[in-house]
Amino acid sequence: MITIYGIKNCATIKKTFDWCAAQGIDYTFHDYKTQGVPLEHLRAWCRQVGFEVLVNRRGTTWRKLSPAQQDITTQAQAVALMQDFPSVIKRPVVVVGETVLVGFDAARPGEVLTAGAAAPAGAGA
Repeated sequence: MITIYGIKNCATIKKTFDWCAAQGIDYTFHDYKTQGVPLEHLRAWCRQVGFEVLVNRRGTTWRKLSPAQQDITTQAQAVALMQDFPSVIKRPVVVVGETVLVGFDAARPGEVLTAGAAAPAGAGA
């Protein structure tokens, strides 16, 4: 099962959806802006890819944070920030089994998404 985490109106998420549709890949979508992200997911993602990869330091949400909020040096601080401001999580986060991919790169997600695809496209909930 493939789960794409992100924000529905994000341009990068839309590219990911389009790529999946073109490849015939089915997925489940989790909008972390409206549904949040479970704490255990954030911790697991940080362990696998590192909080530095997950935190989007180039987005509007990041730029609006105070210098004190931006001063994250530990995983615990990053997880707390991502819980408080889900828009600061880089998009998409794609989970296929135990594999976590962050950001859209048609070549890299292509390999994992194609390998993890279990059903024909149609999708996203």
